[in-house]
Amino acid sequence: MIYLNNAATSWPKPACVAQAVCAAVAEPPGESSRGGLQRFDVFQAVRQALCPVLGVKEPEQIALGPNATWALNLALYGLDLKPGEWVLATAAEHNSVLRPLNDLAARLGVRVEFLPCGPEGRVPLAAWQEALLRLRPRLAVFTHASNVTGAAHDAAGFCRAAKAAGAAVLVDLSQTLGFLPVALEEWGADLAAFTGHKYLLGPQGTGGLWVRPGLSLRPHLVGGTGVRSELSYMPGEMPLRLEAGTGNEPGFAGLLAALAWAAEHPLDRAAVHASLCALRQGLRAAGARVIEPEGECTPVVSFTLPGLPAAELAYALYEGEGVVCRTGLHCAPRIFPCLGVKETVRFSLSRFTTAEEVLCAVRAVEAAKG
Repeated sequence: MIYLNNAATSWPKPACVAQAVCAAVAEPPGESSRGGLQRFDVFQAVRQALCPVLGVKEPEQIALGPNATWALNLALYGLDLKPGEWVLATAAEHNSVLRPLNDLAARLGVRVEFLPCGPEGRVPLAAWQEALLRLRPRLAVFTHASNVTGAAHDAAGFCRAAKAAGAAVLVDLSQTLGFLPVALEEWGADLAAFTGHKYLLGPQGTGGLWVRPGLSLRPHLVGGTGVRSELSYMPGEMPLRLEAGTGNEPGFAGLLAALAWAAEHPLDRAAVHASLCALRQGLRAAGARVIEPEGECTPVVSFTLPGLPAAELAYALYEGEGVVCRTGLHCAPRIFPCLGVKETVRFSLSRFTTAEEVLCAVRAVEAAKG
């Protein structure tokens, strides 16, 4: 099998990740606030390990939960947006942003504008600035990088422009954390959602939301916290305010192991980029139409093969060389009119993708042409 679906879930993981998950399942629960044996607070350890990765100082401002969708919902509903207030977003957003915003627009009368992307899948900074000054939105939300094309937005510039226009800023780091540098406090972001199972190399069922100190969200999920049980409402302090219910201790044990492994084995972005360039070149030579963003990007390649629907091509790739990839709209339907295609096949590399795997994937595309 040639696994090229890392933008969905990374694989393989470092061996220590599975070992940590298994050990956590085999041992008694360690969360003492819920009747466990307090040997080690894995959640606090994960928060501390995430601080340098996120570019933040206070681990308590990181609420941990099951995924980035959970985090984005906490942020979008927790800001308590009012009827008539504007939200500015991009056409590159994932459904985990699009659907909550559509719901807020339909139910509450929140007004939303989705800025179109260029043919690479990113919104120009100048267009972002113009829309901010025109709308004066309450919230500006953008994905750090498109999950369809890999094109990264100028996060620092986007945040600065939004703050200058008086907007709160929510950044979706799902596609970039663990691969591209992130500096939330330096950027001036207010909120950032992330997941643990992509380029952080952790297990599925892990993610989180960072909230700027001084910003308080209305809890979107409420329930038990294991402490402060006398309160009729969720506690006011972070991270308890946003962490209702029992946490995924085994999953976060795996994420902690992944973070420790990554700190000891720095990512060679240049090597991954070389593989990405080789893949793009090979696909072009095979007759594919390849979307090739310039500038900063993640190791994602979206392409089409004339005359062959994406689903049929993906089936042929798996049957021919065992290539695992993604097809269709990739949960980001608004970006496709901007790209000028109805759907794509997506290959997404990882630090573990080999040159031989890239060559095999290209050969599979060539063979699929018949």
